[in-house]
Amino acid sequence: MKVPTISGAKIPLKEISEVKKITGPAFIFRDNTKRFIGVKFSVRDRDLGSTIADAQSRVAKLKLPPGYTVGWTGEFENQVRASARLGQVVPISLIGIFVLLFVLFGNIKDSLLVLANVPFAIIGGIIALHLTGMNFGISAGVGFIALLGICIQNGVILISEFHNNLKKKIPLDESIFMGVKARTRAVVMTALMASIGLMPAAISTGIGSESQKPLAIVIIGGLITATILTLLVFPIIFWVFNRKKHAPIE
Repeated sequence: MKVPTISGAKIPLKEISEVKKITGPAFIFRDNTKRFIGVKFSVRDRDLGSTIADAQSRVAKLKLPPGYTVGWTGEFENQVRASARLGQVVPISLIGIFVLLFVLFGNIKDSLLVLANVPFAIIGGIIALHLTGMNFGISAGVGFIALLGICIQNGVILISEFHNNLKKKIPLDESIFMGVKARTRAVVMTALMASIGLMPAAISTGIGSESQKPLAIVIIGGLITATILTLLVFPIIFWVFNRKKHAPIE
């Protein structure tokens, strides 16, 4: 190959340059006016948070040349941002729910009793994730938030019925029994409607199932334990905290 000069003559390329083969990047990427090299990997059979934490601890032991820095981005970056947002939203939501419950019942005891219903659902959601081998993520976290609302609703339904019976001068034990009997259909139908509606998402394996499947599994598992424990254990908790106030006069 010859290269033309200003005078029009042509000289061989090997006389003005050295041609050789080297191994190098096919493309040069830039971000914020700086060059970067992207190293991509996918996570399998582990949760994203612990995987990145493990990778960061190993990369931190490496000595990089001067001028080189390491940054972590992609799905992990989105998870960190969403986790921070959830850390702000969840406490605010709980405080707002407690205020609304206090306005509804007019006392702190009943408001806290309704919130005590929440662990019943969390237990089921955690067990469901464990049994299905799913890892906790933002989608599962959103599922737990959805369970929070359903549990609060069930607690309000039962406590309101208990107090309505007590206002009719019905003994505490009978008021609780009648309240559970009257509201079992409402609680069970709420759980069944949500569970049946989310069942296709819980068993899906197609595109997008990675985000919708954990949410559906958490809600279905949480509703199972929440419904059972709300109807069996929650009335006992209510009885324990109200037995002295509504004890029969001898």
